Amino acid sequence: MNEELYEFLNNIFADKVEKAVISNGKNTEYKRIVIARQKSGYQGEKFTEKQAFHDNISFEGIIEYCEKWMSGGFRQLNAWSAETEYFIKISKKGKVFFDKKSLSAPVKIRVDNNRKKNYYLKEGEVIPPLVDMGIFSKEGKVINSMYDKYRQINKFIQFIEEAINKTNLKKLNIVDFGCGKSYLTFVVYYYLTFVKGIDVTMTGLDLKEDVIIKCRETAEKYNYDKLHFQVGDVAVYESKQPVDMVITLHACDTATDYAIYHAIRWGSKIIISVPCCQHELNAQIKSDDFGILTRYGLLKERTAAIMTDAIRANLLEYSGYKSQILEFIDFTHTPKNLLIRAVKSNIAKEHRLELLAETERLMKEFNLSPALYRLLSDAEKPNDNH
Repeated sequence: MNEELYEFLNNIFADKVEKAVISNGKNTEYKRIVIARQKSGYQGEKFTEKQAFHDNISFEGIIEYCEKWMSGGFRQLNAWSAETEYFIKISKKGKVFFDKKSLSAPVKIRVDNNRKKNYYLKEGEVIPPLVDMGIFSKEGKVINSMYDKYRQINKFIQFIEEAINKTNLKKLNIVDFGCGKSYLTFVVYYYLTFVKGIDVTMTGLDLKEDVIIKCRETAEKYNYDKLHFQVGDVAVYESKQPVDMVITLHACDTATDYAIYHAIRWGSKIIISVPCCQHELNAQIKSDDFGILTRYGLLKERTAAIMTDAIRANLLEYSGYKSQILEFIDFTHTPKNLLIRAVKSNIAKEHRLELLAETERLMKEFNLSPALYRLLSDAEKPNDNH
């Protein structure tokens, strides 16, 4: 037993430690160990590259538990009580260094409440995209000022998780249209591959070559070997393989319609879409009987945007998808947006025809010719199809 290390651990756990992370392992089976305080003791979560294993530890046994791993190849421990952060580092020569600092904000709020909410991307896991985004520290700790973004990203993962749970998919081919810098693309790939253990192949598509080059470099840095990026136009994109899920985040104006259309004709099981820049119907909308909705510029813009997404959701239902419109708070700019989530389902023919008729009545009243309707009509004339 390393007496010096044991003494430092005693000093740390004499305080009410809420959380500890053991990391910087050399020639160890596990990448890191995250320890969280429970009512009756501690829980240790040991992470390999793709799996996690759990230990239940008594309050009396926590010091021996940490000492065992720190003596067995790990060189760093970070621990947090309500008011103090503790550090232990072991040099290559075996010298043990100890330090601590006062926290400006109580850690227990961040640790206890986060754990109760059971976030999908757990604090304490070193998730490379979140580290590079500045949301996690290098030790997997949420940066205080980034907690809102951390929560928002977990909400997006929840939308995907709930959709996947409605299917029996164990293997996923995903296309992300208009991926941009791909912040969420990397996070989704990480979660589905390393947390859910799903065999995922994912393609990000964007028009900007410089952005795609950067995304490719980042995927290579993370060793995400089934995450690919290519330059392309959503309107004419073709996939050589069946596509199980289509994601579109802020694809501008009718690019969202093309993405949804591709997903429908491919028979994709899941569609996740956050629309953006809905200009098309704003330029068309007018009504003799309901001019009150189109007379004032700002109200006209909002009315057109709402109608755009309502039509998309109805046409998705008509095409055999159970659709929801949910509130999504964008993690980059934090405006409130709408998110369309659609899962391939069995929808009664009568209901589908009712939704189509309802859509066409709205289009007639407000002089609308939305892109998704035109695309579906050109493919197989909705009125003649069922």
